[in-house]
Amino acid sequence: MSDMFFINLPVENLQDTMSFFTGLGFGYDMRLTDDQTAALIINEHATVMLLQKSFFRSFTTKEIADSTIHAEVILSLSADSREEVDAFLDRAMALGARPSIPVVEMEGMYSRSFQDIDGHLWEVGYMSFPPDAPG
Repeated sequence: MSDMFFINLPVENLQDTMSFFTGLGFGYDMRLTDDQTAALIINEHATVMLLQKSFFRSFTTKEIADSTIHAEVILSLSADSREEVDAFLDRAMALGARPSIPVVEMEGMYSRSFQDIDGHLWEVGYMSFPPDAPG
């Protein structure tokens, strides 16, 4: 099996959504990007396919969840420090994201969450492991 992972999300306005994620520092695989779809690169193995809702409908017979009022999934990103988590969330809010839940702090973990401009839930977290922790 390939090591590539694709997540597909329906979006209301593809250009606005692309601008939001560009502002957060993400890029796109232009080979998979057109007027209905944008391939948001998370890393070399993970891509989020942002699909205009009308195009997303062609891949399912189910109703599309209204992500502004229903939780469908929480997409989680890892950061290298608490400061990176905070800086990322500050940028997201400045670009139009909305708060999701309060900061989560537990031993060895710090995370913050937001709703993107389409209401999808995102979490950015930092985990520190003790040097002797099994891996």
